[in-house]
Amino acid sequence: MEVKRGPILFRCDGTPERGYEPLYQCQSLAAAMQRRRRGTHFFSYLEPLSLAQGIHRANNDWAPAESLLGGPGDLEATVREVRRLNAAAVILAGDGITPEYVETLSRTGAAVLVLDPSGAVTLPANVVVNPFLAPGRKAFKPDLAAGTQLLLGRKFALVRGLFRRQRTIRATEQPGPFRALVAFGDDDVADQTLLRTQQLLELPKVDKVSIAVRTHHERYHELKEFAADSRGKVEVVTEPKELMTRLVRAHVALTSGDTWSLELCCVGIPQLTLPGTPRHVLNAKRMDDEGVATFLGGAADVTFEQLAEAMAIVLDDPMERLGMNRCARNLIDGRGGDRIVNGLEIVLHTPRYKQAQGLRIAA
Repeated sequence: MEVKRGPILFRCDGTPERGYEPLYQCQSLAAAMQRRRRGTHFFSYLEPLSLAQGIHRANNDWAPAESLLGGPGDLEATVREVRRLNAAAVILAGDGITPEYVETLSRTGAAVLVLDPSGAVTLPANVVVNPFLAPGRKAFKPDLAAGTQLLLGRKFALVRGLFRRQRTIRATEQPGPFRALVAFGDDDVADQTLLRTQQLLELPKVDKVSIAVRTHHERYHELKEFAADSRGKVEVVTEPKELMTRLVRAHVALTSGDTWSLELCCVGIPQLTLPGTPRHVLNAKRMDDEGVATFLGGAADVTFEQLAEAMAIVLDDPMERLGMNRCARNLIDGRGGDRIVNGLEIVLHTPRYKQAQGLRIAA
């Protein structure tokens, strides 16, 4: 790696209270950074600590943060980490980001990129990215004084490599019997995985259900026991290699309108969405508008009868599934991470940041 190509620092957390989605979004973005020969370092508060193994396996460095993002003493610790690494840029994701936080990091000479799914606060960052389909441009107010660039919309959806690799393989749907994929994402805020799996088993047309979860899911062991007692009709998938084969076989997926939903769009799997948070509701509604999924309503409000009716419509009509497949593949191409990196690299190659990086190296 060239000496002048400074590393990228990711400041994000992964805890049951704050959620895990920002952490995994940053890991997807870090993979794209590595393709540009940038070193990637995570400064994160993790619970459980076993999450650090996944960070290291992806060839990232990790340093433990003593407090959550935006918590007491966090800003000072992050500034020290930026200076220790001589980081070219800092990527922030999660709750607790304020304009003062971003402005202080900018004064270190590093560029600042923020993953912001809501646009509720005007942030003086160099780049602000909404990795979801909604809200759109009107919800975001760029800081013109800071020259903030906005990257919004379907072209900037973050998709892991394992989903992109299955995109070509699942160009056509596999023959029956029907298989359903339950993938409520990194957090499963509404605790829907076990409930909806039990309901799917009551539908005669669903032959098998694959549950895609992380090992830190609160009901992970309960799900494993349920799968063991299902006589082979339910399986729990946690490893990426296992998930790759299930993506090809799935005919329909239950999702929450989160990052996983957009990744499944890249593969072309028809979806029924039951979001559990406001930001995922907006994304799920936009997916419905684009014809890639059916928005059933908030997770807590959807009854078994509504789920059964929607599932019957999708499974009984092959043209409906084909239409969802084509719309989804046209909507998300899986190159969002590379486009975000391009936007950041443009900023880092401006005279201001090239000079700042050179001065810090000389010092």
